[in-house]
Amino acid sequence: MPLRAFLGLLALAAALSFPAGSYAAGSARVAALQVALKAHGLYGGPVDGYAGLGTRRAIMRFQRHRHLAVDGVVGPHTRRALGRLGRHPLGSRPLGPGTVGWDVTALQFLLAWHGFPSGYFDGGFGNRTEAAVRRFQRWAGLSVDGRVGPATIAALARARASSPIRLAWPLQAPIGDRFGPRGGRFHAGIDLPAPNGQGVAAAGPGRVTWAGWRDGGWGNLVVIAHRGGVRSMYAHLSRIDVRVGERVGAGFQVGLVGATGDATGPHLHFELRLRGAAIDPLTALRG
Repeated sequence: MPLRAFLGLLALAAALSFPAGSYAAGSARVAALQVALKAHGLYGGPVDGYAGLGTRRAIMRFQRHRHLAVDGVVGPHTRRALGRLGRHPLGSRPLGPGTVGWDVTALQFLLAWHGFPSGYFDGGFGNRTEAAVRRFQRWAGLSVDGRVGPATIAALARARASSPIRLAWPLQAPIGDRFGPRGGRFHAGIDLPAPNGQGVAAAGPGRVTWAGWRDGGWGNLVVIAHRGGVRSMYAHLSRIDVRVGERVGAGFQVGLVGATGDATGPHLHFELRLRGAAIDPLTALRG
């Protein structure tokens, strides 16, 4: 990478990062910027919170179109020119249904990383965002009102949850999509591409709480409740080999790989929930 471009990325990261906090907290501002640039038709990449060269180039194109200083740095003039989606840093005002802005996008991004995605990152506080806020507030032990003030923002600044237990891989396969942003949304599990009909094993001992078709893109789904408030989810199966209420051990076959539901090809979508929050499965999987 040329020195000038590298220095520009450092300046962008400094301008958009939080003074302290996790990767997700710091990158929430970058994600908000990406959504604002996308709304102007100048950014076509993923909303991933990564201040890469594509984001910087989009900033410079925007600055050039708006006859601003073309430096790739998001200062007050650039933020003002971005319009509604460029205004209001997170924490500068209370948030609730109907609000639109930079802070709403940052909120959506942080909620997703904490395991409560609300659909597309779009900077609009609609019904799905309100529902995600309520679920997060309940999970975090806060007052559940669907509004975002200092207490909710403080809870979102905490480290993300990880699995309290270790689990085994449900099948041996390379990882496709990982836990994290994907396009303009959030992928709440990992995808394991495998041939149609390959056996899928329970990742740990537990009790089957769901075994059947599930709307919302899951297709044939098995859910197993483990100790520690952890549930594992096995989606897009071509066949289900367990029933609700059945107790299974680690390695017990729960079904076969398929492409049912919202799937473009055979793979296992493997997801973990901790008391209802989606967590990165790699924090539990051995090896």
